[in-house]
Amino acid sequence: MIGLTRLDRHATLVGRMAETTGIDMADALVTGRLSGPSLRGAVLRCCGCDKAEACQGWLDAQERGRQERQAGAAPATAPDYCRNRDLMARLRP
Repeated sequence: MIGLTRLDRHATLVGRMAETTGIDMADALVTGRLSGPSLRGAVLRCCGCDKAEACQGWLDAQERGRQERQAGAAPATAPDYCRNRDLMARLRP
């Protein structure tokens, strides 16, 4: 069984991945491009990943890089190992 702390951690990673890849999850939910069950599935897929530490580091590096890049630069693409890479690509504007 997945503990709440683990769910919280991975929900945060999914949210950060969405933000880093240029996705507004709230808008995706409101407009119907993403359903609640699909978001739940994304968090559970993330929970099954053994690269959470690498993901955290990648997200931190992207955040630092975003601060250094010019405004208007294209958002990053989720890394190859991300179990939600296809979802992020589909939701990307």
